[in-house]
Amino acid sequence: MVSRRNNRGRGRSDKDEGGKVAGNEECEYEESRAQRIKENEERMRSLGIFDLSHKLKSKPKPKPKPSSSSLRKTKPPTEAPSTDPPRRSTRLKDIPPVSYSEKKTPKKESSPNKVEIHIPEGENPEIYTDEHEKLLGDSNSVWDLCVDGYDEDGQRIYDPIDGKSCHQCRQKTLGHHTQCSKCKIVAGQFCGDCLYMRYGENVIEANENPNWICPACRGICNCSRCRRDKGFEPTGAIYRKVVSLGFKSVAHYLIYTRRAQGIMEVAAGVEKPISSSGSLSLDDGNQELSDALSIPPLDGKKNNAEDDMELHSDGGI
Repeated sequence: MVSRRNNRGRGRSDKDEGGKVAGNEECEYEESRAQRIKENEERMRSLGIFDLSHKLKSKPKPKPKPSSSSLRKTKPPTEAPSTDPPRRSTRLKDIPPVSYSEKKTPKKESSPNKVEIHIPEGENPEIYTDEHEKLLGDSNSVWDLCVDGYDEDGQRIYDPIDGKSCHQCRQKTLGHHTQCSKCKIVAGQFCGDCLYMRYGENVIEANENPNWICPACRGICNCSRCRRDKGFEPTGAIYRKVVSLGFKSVAHYLIYTRRAQGIMEVAAGVEKPISSSGSLSLDDGNQELSDALSIPPLDGKKNNAEDDMELHSDGGI
């Protein structure tokens, strides 16, 4: 019993001594830690780090944004124009200043007087007379282009079976075509657009006239094939230009302009006129124009519809 009590006493004393040692170690650690913190603070203070951190923490307050009403009321003060002469070198004082601002050139308005139509000269002179002018056709009503013989999308309907050939454009299309009372053949068929643009006639009015004669039989046809047969060059697609100049059709333009030119040339003894059937007069113009003698087709000339097809490739004009 006595030995057990002694052992218990010894155990308690050992624990007390161990606790004292641990407590002493903790106190030493806390003291050394506090000492290090103090040294670090002194070092940072000597370097000015504390002052810098205080400056960074104290941020300036943002200024309030001015309202739109205040902006409208307050206008920036306008600077008075300087009375000093512009600064220029003595070398450039006598030279006018260069302006680098772009100037827009005014657009030139297109006028009918500036429209130019150029038809190449053929092998034979193209001169018309009063007789040709009397053979020109006319129409009482306006013909609507690009409507007759066209589908809903505005495309021309070409039909090799049910279509009729046109003497001018030489295409088999649907729609109205003329019937010549003289030749009564396919050569006297003209579609409505070609008849109106090239000769100024209405196909419906022509079909209502039982005595109507086609331009080919009248000797005033201006298709590329007939013009080459007469020794003339094709006109090409000139309908828009002709109308802008105030002429009713291509035939009216050719006969009126070449007739005035022919009068001057015949008076000067330079050229000989051509009859309504495409024949040349046999003397200096005193003999009456003949309808029986026609010019034969020229060898080596192509009789194609190339120039006349331009009418419809340009929207029927």
